[in-house]
Amino acid sequence: MQSQNKAATGGAPRYRNVFHCFGSVVRSEGFRGLYRGVGVNLLLINPEKAIKLVVNDELRRHFQVKSGAQKLSVKHEVLAGAGAGSCQIVITTPMELLKIQMQLASQIPGNKTTAGQLAKKLWAEKGLAGLYKGTVVTALRDISFSCVYFPMVGMGVEFFHNEEDNAFQSFLKTLGVACVAGAAGAGIVTPFDVVKTRIQTITPGVNAVVYKNIPDTFSKVIQNEGVSALYKGCVPRMSVIAPLMAIAQSVYFIGVAESLFGVNKKY
Repeated sequence: MQSQNKAATGGAPRYRNVFHCFGSVVRSEGFRGLYRGVGVNLLLINPEKAIKLVVNDELRRHFQVKSGAQKLSVKHEVLAGAGAGSCQIVITTPMELLKIQMQLASQIPGNKTTAGQLAKKLWAEKGLAGLYKGTVVTALRDISFSCVYFPMVGMGVEFFHNEEDNAFQSFLKTLGVACVAGAAGAGIVTPFDVVKTRIQTITPGVNAVVYKNIPDTFSKVIQNEGVSALYKGCVPRMSVIAPLMAIAQSVYFIGVAESLFGVNKKY
């Protein structure tokens, strides 16, 4: 939904809404079509989430030790999140690029290109830069998300924390807080995600709008489709990111951080 634009389709987008998109994909490609690009996600989502969570945890610990305070300031919460977001783009940029191309390939009849073949082609034609197209806008999205998500999780866990909670109760509270924080972060950064998708679309198709850079993409999307176009796919994205981050954060909070750093969580 984020890759389609009215200027390229003469005012008639391929998908009218989430449900129309879902139904159209199932009718034309079957349920397998809903999982295009899943291989790339399965391969790279684990290291991406590991980098995000571990870097944030280590930076929080660093700021807490450095300040000597029992509670992290909002500034340090945000800085730790920003650091985590900036590190994960090493994984997320090529992951998102390949995933987008695999999903768009479904619109070309008979196209059976795999993620591996696509990666080799990009490497042969453009080198490492080809796999990292859209790095800046990916950084803007991921850093902004982490600046919202991690402070919300930190403050939420502290607010709902109870010394009498057992492990299962703590798990459920973390799950709920991370779910809300993930949805909020995903919704807020959707404009960056839309712009990233447009920039990372390598083969935009006939009569498609060509985007030069981030400001140009923002300008053309608003001019051709209105401000609301910057929030295309917002609900599906929130619906995916919320449980994804909730599960990852909750599993991590069970005890991975303590075993890695040998410290007790204070937040």
